[in-house]
Amino acid sequence: MNPTRLLRLEGAGIAAAAAAAYFAIGGPAWLFVLLALAPDVSMLAYLAGPRIGSAVYNAFHTSLAPLALGASGLWLGATPVVWIALVWGAHVGVDRAVGYGLKYPTGFGHTHLSPERIDPTDDTAPTASDATGTGGD
Repeated sequence: MNPTRLLRLEGAGIAAAAAAAYFAIGGPAWLFVLLALAPDVSMLAYLAGPRIGSAVYNAFHTSLAPLALGASGLWLGATPVVWIALVWGAHVGVDRAVGYGLKYPTGFGHTHLSPERIDPTDDTAPTASDATGTGGD
């Protein structure tokens, strides 16, 4: 199976599991709706440039932070913290399912799920335009 398709399916599964868990433990629908797009506020960091923007965006769009927050909420018995973590995890899963990837510092559109699948931080790799045959010397 194509790795990109597999990552998208994985994202859909994470989103579905997080949303199901959220509602199973009594999370209110209004809070889910309110927080569903909250991680996208991190895009404002791009106003400081692509290097800072990508670092902040990626920090809010990996599963590590919501997993740590959810584990902390469970450990402390703080159900609202678990709710926030599950909504956050669902957001990350939906992003992966629709093809939004983690950002490289070279630009918002350069992601780990980009069609060219070239690491733009690798100086030895051909450019995206070279790889597609649309550019060159």
